[in-house]
Formats: sequence, structure tokens, C-alpha cells
Amino acid sequence: MRGKRDRKDFPHLPGRRSRDQLQPLAGHPGHPQSLHKGTAEAREATVLIPAGLPDIMRWSLHPQSLILYFYTLLFLSSTCLAYVATRDNCCILDQRFGSYCPTTCGIADFLGNYQNEVDRDLQALEDTLGQVENKTSEAKELIKSIQGIYNPDGPHKPDRIEAATKESKKMLEDIMKFEALIISHESNIRFLKDIYNSNNQKIATLKQKVVQLEAQCQEPCKDSVKIHDITGKDCQDIANKGGKESGLYFIKPLTTQQQFLVYCEIEKNGNGWTVLQKRLDGSEDFKRNWIQYKEGFGHLSPTGTTEFWLGNEKIHLISTQSAIPYVLRVELEDWSGRIGTADYAMFSVGNEADKYRLKYAYFIGGDAGDAFDGYDFGDDPSDKFFTSHNGMQFSTWDNDNDKFEGNCAEQDGSGWWMNKCHAGHLNGIYYQGGTYSKASTPNGYDNGIIWATWKSRWYSMKKTTMKIIPFNRLAIGEGQQHHLGGSKQVRPEHHVEIETE
Repeated sequence: MRGKRDRKDFPHLPGRRSRDQLQPLAGHPGHPQSLHKGTAEAREATVLIPAGLPDIMRWSLHPQSLILYFYTLLFLSSTCLAYVATRDNCCILDQRFGSYCPTTCGIADFLGNYQNEVDRDLQALEDTLGQVENKTSEAKELIKSIQGIYNPDGPHKPDRIEAATKESKKMLEDIMKFEALIISHESNIRFLKDIYNSNNQKIATLKQKVVQLEAQCQEPCKDSVKIHDITGKDCQDIANKGGKESGLYFIKPLTTQQQFLVYCEIEKNGNGWTVLQKRLDGSEDFKRNWIQYKEGFGHLSPTGTTEFWLGNEKIHLISTQSAIPYVLRVELEDWSGRIGTADYAMFSVGNEADKYRLKYAYFIGGDAGDAFDGYDFGDDPSDKFFTSHNGMQFSTWDNDNDKFEGNCAEQDGSGWWMNKCHAGHLNGIYYQGGTYSKASTPNGYDNGIIWATWKSRWYSMKKTTMKIIPFNRLAIGEGQQHHLGGSKQVRPEHHVEIETE
């Protein structure tokens, strides 16, 4: 680039003037007529110069006249105070020179007034020229670069346009994919924001609950569940000691040192039933492991309106503690409200070493029928034998003790005294409405709450209860014909030793 020039390098240039400020002046630089009124011929031979600029200024355009021009200005400026320009003594009278003719001190004032503007214009012009030169250089470089890429004199490449077109299409496809991805991400972000806001709302609600619970915890704890004070070895013992109301009681079987809570169903006639199991609404999941069936699960309520399994160990302790045997009653309710029962004499459950084996002497009676003795489903002649339950060990999905080559408890989603597999199954899947089908089960098995001697194996009960009472209390106040005169009577070979409490 060119070096930067300073205004001081051009001391002889006047300020910029517009064309309307240019006036004709006779002659050429140094013409004598420029100092006074010229002739008509001289005025006709004119050139455009800045108005009021004397010939002596035009001399300054030549280096040899610079010194003479300087001293002339000094001389004229010294006499400017005594000179007043008029139309009579000034060849060109211009108001921009004030009260002086251009041949005198007005020129000095004119230069002083317009010097800064001229400097700015020159500097702007200088900058513009520099920018133009830079752009020109850049354009040249760009042209060289284009010429390097495309050589019109080189061999023709017909596939270049096609390749560029394909590349452009690929770029457009990628852009469309990215746009679709961005839209998808925006949708996901909005979904996650909704979840985030929902979770924040839930957290805020939980915090409020925590504050409320903390406030409640500041108060002394009060047990709102009513547990009766009377205790005994079973619920009949509690009834014998004066218990009149069904509800929660602590019992302590003779073979244990620790008491535990049970629900006692005490009747007006003084019978006290110890409840082992309840199904009411499907609120409790009965697909549990061995330990849970051993210890028991669910909830005991003072009103008897919750589902539970008392626990195999507790059932064993109660049913084997006395010489007086127990009677097991199975109580069923279908979805139309009909009630059916089945009673079993001398019911007991073995210990854990014997896998809590189920034992009973015989079926006493009941309109629900004897499903524990098995049922002939018509699939195979051995159905009844392989679906009986007496003498069977307890099985869960993680502790298989059945007679089947598979695992009945795992297939049916429960824990029970399985054979190969069952005709009565009170811990099965709870089906709303009762009726279900082979196609509606995961593996095609009859896994509902069934009692095959009362309802089809594809009918699941609405409510069930398993409860026990000492054998000598069974017929009191209920009528022996109903309970002892069902499908089976007490046969002579079944002698029961009665122990009076």
C-alpha cells in the first residue's frame, strides 16, 4: 500500500468548493487584468476557478512562486485594515471574503476558515483510496483462487457437476434429518419438562405432608387400634375367659414362649374361632416366598376387613399344641353373595422341618363339598388322586415340595399345599367378577381362588376365610345335623378323644 500522506505535504491546495461557488476569471495565472476590471474580450476568455481566487494564488501552484506568494500575503495582510472592498475597487466582490477584496487580506481569512474542512476531506479521500486498494487486492487474490480451482483451459470433467449435485442433495438430506432430530428433541424436552414440573409439584405436596406429619409427631403417640386385654392359648380360650367381641387379641400357644396377635371371631353362643386366612377384595398379593408364608403377611384389623395369611409357623403352633384336635372350616362366598362351607376334623399343620405338611382325619361336611379330597376334572382317570391335598407339604415358588415335575406354586402364583396340582386353592389369583378362562391366564392353568367341588375351576371366589376351633365346640348352638350330617358322618373307626376345657 501507499504510504500515508499528511496535509502538510500540500500547503498550496485551497479548501474544497462546490461548482456554484466557481466564478469566471479572465486570463491565466499572472495576467495583469486580474487585478482590475478587465475588458469584454478578457471576460469572454474565461476558465472555471474558485471565485475570488487572484492570480497571485495561482502562482503558488508552481514551486518557484512559493516564496513570492508568502511575502505577498504578508504585505497584503499588513494593509488589510486600511482597505475596504467595494464594487468600484474590487473586480470580484464575494461575501465569503468578508469586507476584503480577494486580492487582499480576505484570502488569508478564507484559507483560515476552510483549512480544517479541506484537511478532513483530504484525509477521508486518503482513507477511501486505501480501502479501494485493499479491496482491489482482495479481489485479485479471490480471482487467483478461483482460477486455481477452475481452469477453463484444462481437461473437461463431466462428472464434476453431477458429483457436486449429489453432494448438495446429501447435504440437504442431512439438514432435513437434523431438523427432524431437533424437532424430536424439542418434543422430548417439552415432555421431560412436563414430567419435571409434575415431579416438582409432587415433591412440594410431599413436603407439605412431611410438615403435617412432623407436626403430628410432636404429639404423644396414641394407638387407635383396639387390642383387647384378654389373652389365652387360642381364641376359644379367650372366649371361655369372657371375651365377647370379635377383634384383635394376643394369644400364646402352650408350645411357645412368645405371644402374637390374631383376629378372633367370637360368636354369641361363645364359640371362638381363630382366623388363619382372609380374602376379601384382592388388595393383598398372595404370590409370596417361603419366608413370608412362614412369618405371615397382610394386615390384621379389629373389624376383620383386611386380607392376610397368619403364617405357617403360627398355624403349626396353634394346631398342634393340645390333645384336643381342631376343626378347620373353609368359608366361601361367590360373586352373587351365596355362602358355602366345608369342615375338616382333626386339622393340623406340621413343623418347618416337615415343610408344614397338611393333615386332617376326614371331611365332616358342608355344602361347598370336599375339594381337599381331590376332584375328577375328566382330563385323566388319575385327576382325583393327584389333586387331593391331605398329607401334602406346603410349596412356594422358591421352595417346591409338590408331586408335579414342574412347580405348581410358581405356575399358580401362590403358596399352598400342592399335589399335582390342586382341586381347592384359596391363595390363588384374585379375579374380579369371578369368571376367568384358560386363555386369560399367562400359562393356561386354573390359578384362581377355586373350590372345584362347589364351583368350576374357572370360577374365582369373591371372599374366603380359613378358621379353626377346638373340635368339642363345633356342634354347640349350631345343630349337629347341619355340621355333622353333611356328605360324610363321623364314622366308627374315627374315635376322637375329647378333653374338657
